[in-house]
Amino acid sequence: MSWFQKTLSLPSKARGSYLITDHIESSLPEIRNYKVGILHLFVQHTSCALSMNENWDEEVREDMSDAMERIVPFDDKGRLYRHSAEGRDDMPAHIKSALIGSSVTIPISDGKLATGTWQGIWYLEFRQRQHTRKVVATIQGEKM
Repeated sequence: MSWFQKTLSLPSKARGSYLITDHIESSLPEIRNYKVGILHLFVQHTSCALSMNENWDEEVREDMSDAMERIVPFDDKGRLYRHSAEGRDDMPAHIKSALIGSSVTIPISDGKLATGTWQGIWYLEFRQRQHTRKVVATIQGEKM
């Protein structure tokens, strides 16, 4: 059994849902060394999230961003939330992050991520302006 850990930076993005599977795979060539295992990704921030979802149609990501805005709206008048230490989009971002989650776990089989045909790793940014985000990637498994 082998363990590996690395901290990655995600591309700086503003509010939206982004497919980052290719970025994760290119940042972690170590995946190729594992016959069987798991990749755990944990984002170290409380106003964004990680998810596994549709990897083909970008309209799904746009619809997800729109749906999250309907579920937890931006507070343009300052009436919905008490917390606004970093701006009016701060508390809605924390709520969205709690709803989606801060981590994903993906199986590794024969040196590749064992995602389904239409699955990809999403980075959901909930703040209005661009932020740089860090992800801790941990691999546990049996090497080739």
